[in-house]
Amino acid sequence: MKDLLAVSDLDRAGIEAILDLTDHFVEVNRRPIPKVPALRGKTVVSLFFEDSTRTRLSFETAAKRLGADTLTFSAASSSVKKGESLRDTVQTIDAFGVDAFVVRHHSSGVPSQVARWTDASVVNGGDGWHAHPTQALLDAYTVRAHRGSLDGLRVAVVGDVKHSRVARSVIAAFTTLGATVTLVAPPTLLPPALDGWGVTASHDLDAVLAETDICYLLRMQLERQSEGLVPSLREYSARYGLTEARAARLAPKALVMHPGPMNRGVEIAPEVADAPNAVITEQVANGVAVRMAVLFQLLGSGTQLDVLREASDA
Repeated sequence: MKDLLAVSDLDRAGIEAILDLTDHFVEVNRRPIPKVPALRGKTVVSLFFEDSTRTRLSFETAAKRLGADTLTFSAASSSVKKGESLRDTVQTIDAFGVDAFVVRHHSSGVPSQVARWTDASVVNGGDGWHAHPTQALLDAYTVRAHRGSLDGLRVAVVGDVKHSRVARSVIAAFTTLGATVTLVAPPTLLPPALDGWGVTASHDLDAVLAETDICYLLRMQLERQSEGLVPSLREYSARYGLTEARAARLAPKALVMHPGPMNRGVEIAPEVADAPNAVITEQVANGVAVRMAVLFQLLGSGTQLDVLREASDA
């Protein structure tokens, strides 16, 4: 595999191979010095045209812990401001001799285009409404760490599905791994058609909570909306926010998840976000190990046994 542009690039075995590899890097990250020289001599570029905290820092941390060199591109302080095209920007950086680009862009399809302009590996760090594959992988890993498997689990994806690249990737990963997904949102925040998604839809959060194993909350994507799709955030929260009262109706082993950044008091009550069954911070921590696994699979060599040997020697 040269690139990771969408969850659909992977079948079930491919997803599970990355999750299995992640186990080893979780162990590495628990060490006093959480590093292995697996990608020494490689260079990973963060090519971000859109703001990010978790994804950018997580990938940069992952690359450094694998021994790779990192470069960070900021559109705000680059020649893009002088009119340089995306293609010229990519090819300029590529000329430095880099091995991988992690690309985030507000337009769908840009990482795929970048992959056509370079022989380096390309990882989609989020593009428009389209995809965010490593977020879905870290979410799947987090669920597997708690429940052992996603087979048969009932997942409610709640909120602004229409504008969410995370939702699209999470649905693809979770259903591929055997979960059943229900989308919960007002009609205005669902895609116009769900043919081929392999999901069901509901407009009533209260009706699905008791049968939910994973309550996955989405942020209102206000920056991607061009029209008023809900009467007010207060009304949205009243109908679709995970309040303390609603969270109390979840099954005892149910998990509460959120890809971040959270709008506390809108899609999730502050008390729920900090509750023991909320694994939101754990998702962030697992993101480093998952992205280490992805980068190693794209740029590394050898078997998982080789990784373990390198970790033992570190």
